[in-house]
Amino acid sequence: MNLQEQELQYPWDQTLPEPGHALAVADGVRWIRMPLPFALDHINLWLLRDRIGGRDGWTVVDCGIDRSEVRETWETAFDQALDGLPVLRVIVTHMHPDHVGLAHWLCERWQAPLWMSMTDYALARLWAGAAVADTAQEGSGPAGDSAARHFARHGLTDPDAQTLIRKRHDYYARLVPDVPKRFHRLMHGQDVQIGGRPWRVIVGYGHAPEHVSLWSPTLGVLISGDMVLPRISTNVSVFDLEPEANPLPLYLDSLKAYDSLPADALVLPSHGRPFRGLHRRIAQQQTHHAERLVEVLTACAQPQSAHDLLPVLFHRQLDLHQLGFAMGESIAHLHALYFRGDLTRTLDADGVYRFQRV
Repeated sequence: MNLQEQELQYPWDQTLPEPGHALAVADGVRWIRMPLPFALDHINLWLLRDRIGGRDGWTVVDCGIDRSEVRETWETAFDQALDGLPVLRVIVTHMHPDHVGLAHWLCERWQAPLWMSMTDYALARLWAGAAVADTAQEGSGPAGDSAARHFARHGLTDPDAQTLIRKRHDYYARLVPDVPKRFHRLMHGQDVQIGGRPWRVIVGYGHAPEHVSLWSPTLGVLISGDMVLPRISTNVSVFDLEPEANPLPLYLDSLKAYDSLPADALVLPSHGRPFRGLHRRIAQQQTHHAERLVEVLTACAQPQSAHDLLPVLFHRQLDLHQLGFAMGESIAHLHALYFRGDLTRTLDADGVYRFQRV
């Protein structure tokens, strides 16, 4: 546990749910975990006891990616974690594959509706399925031809890395092969009745287009999704679909929406362990990004590309999956300073953007 983690409180310490089994974390709230084939090897999902239209059952929050081992773990959960009751509704916090990947399967299996924000639903529909898997898709996040060109403009010109990024053009569609054709829209400030309790929708930006968190004032529980994580920093990236985006200020401003929540709120994050210390963790994130911005600004005393700055921002070896997100995050920090007027940007003769301190 690092020093920042020691400032947080973990009510269940090192206890984790067994695969396919649930751990109760609040009245009517259960925690399950699904595997991920990445360095970040798990996602937390949440079961909320519910009653809709006179039927008892569960609302599921987030789904996992569409892989056989995740479906098998879900099958165990259906037998072991639901008390013999059905899934009545599926809520997805945002459109990233580990959150929405199996929404189509869960919704079809249980004839349950999908609830999601409009922007994230639309983007998931755009990127999912075989229609985008058979070509080098434009605007597909960290992989594909368009991503390779985007990263090349920011200094990632290594031929091997470029080839590997292009080959992964179907990255999203493999993990999210389909999305339900209809959905219920979630909007900021909306109260969703789940199990007779209101859960307030808190929309955040920067990590995803329109990320949904859920706050229960009755239980004192925040399902934070990826907006607030206990151990790692939330990824904030600029990808090819919106190459002039400035997401870091959006993310940091979004965290202010949690200021009014009580200090002892139980935070249920998508990765890591449930914790208390919401305001302390947000302060840590604000400090973290402020320090990274100072480091980037200092490094840009000489012209720097986003690729040049990877060693400044990341002090570890990056695999291919991590490299795309690291490039996106490096660009995000440069853009925050550039649009604030602290950096200039030039497109040099080699076709690479370089940034320099004013």
